Amino acid sequence: MKTLSLQQAQSLPIWRQPIALLVVMAAAMPLAFSTWNALLNNFVIEAAAFDGSDIGWLQSVREIPGFLAVGVIAIIIFMREQVLGLVSLIMLGVAVAVTAYFPTFQGLLATTLISSIGFHYYETVNQSLQLQWIDKAKAPQVLGWIVAVGSGASLLAYGILVMGWERFGWSYEVVYLAGGGATVLLAIICFLLYPQFESPNPQTKKMVLRRRYWLYYALQFMSGARRQIFVVFAAFMMVERFGFEVHEVTALFLANYLANMVFAPLMGRFVQTYGERRALTVEYTGLICIFVAYGALYFADWGALAWGVAIAAGLYILDHLFFALAFALKTYFQKIADPADIAPTAAVAFTINHIAAVFLPAALGYLWLTSPAGVFLLAAGFASISLVLALLIPRHPAPGRETIFALRFTAAPAE
Repeated sequence: MKTLSLQQAQSLPIWRQPIALLVVMAAAMPLAFSTWNALLNNFVIEAAAFDGSDIGWLQSVREIPGFLAVGVIAIIIFMREQVLGLVSLIMLGVAVAVTAYFPTFQGLLATTLISSIGFHYYETVNQSLQLQWIDKAKAPQVLGWIVAVGSGASLLAYGILVMGWERFGWSYEVVYLAGGGATVLLAIICFLLYPQFESPNPQTKKMVLRRRYWLYYALQFMSGARRQIFVVFAAFMMVERFGFEVHEVTALFLANYLANMVFAPLMGRFVQTYGERRALTVEYTGLICIFVAYGALYFADWGALAWGVAIAAGLYILDHLFFALAFALKTYFQKIADPADIAPTAAVAFTINHIAAVFLPAALGYLWLTSPAGVFLLAAGFASISLVLALLIPRHPAPGRETIFALRFTAAPAE
């Protein structure tokens, strides 16, 4: 397969350039993952009789490959990042396609583990390629548009599911096959249509842990802990507490991604204009309020009231919107990193992000059985720690100016 530098790739038609490949991959991944995610809570309850503890264990197993994402560093010694990303998409798609044929606790653990390897290795490589291929000056805006494209693909998957689930009586088998198969098809098309793109800076092919990246590592760790509570228990609450059916859960996801399609480019512009510190401060402040409100749904027993459902659904959508600002963490790292560190640090960061994710869902699954409100209040605590850490980011981060403490020793633009 032909290999081109990024400069040579500029002579290609727009639809065959590196950014276009990132966009197609961003559309391919959610077709499988969003289908799996939309059906998961209903499928595990209806087909495998899961309780809060079971879903906690399933999600913990799902996060093991994320914890082992550092293994990407060894793989890219023998395989190009671009190829590894597409192979990972195929693995994700195939595992999702066969999920409904294994409706047991053990079967779901196996298919979830395989799909998770594909998902986490794709995400690790994808983050690395984005930061290598997208110009720093344009990164927040371009990443905002890529988030919007991914949301559009999820919107398509959810929209079809909402329309077809009740109207045509689709089964879990049909939907999982369609979603996973679409991802596999797009990944194969990417193999055939796009040349190999050579990044301008050769990547270090060994583990990289640098003291000056400590704030980035800390923010990644807290992000992983906080995200797991939302991903695992917020949607599970909608089914267990409020009795949402498949088409209702999917409609909720549909609203999430429609909002992301509209607001993600605007968020990219916000990050580009006001900087990562302010963007992350807004995100974490909003998440603290939302998690406290989730807890209040249980403390005040608002869920017993008709409007409690509307409150929970609204909070879920707002939660997704604030999480969309998380790409500011990527651009913060892009600004402070040695260009050769991007690929290995992306792998290390994914592992750090998933340290808490491996044990937290299973542990909190037991807490959920006695105090669901406690789970969400713990998430508010994690968001509070993230907020304090975000305030340590300089207004203009750069190598040598990774935190506000470095500004004492380095000439830098005014805060």
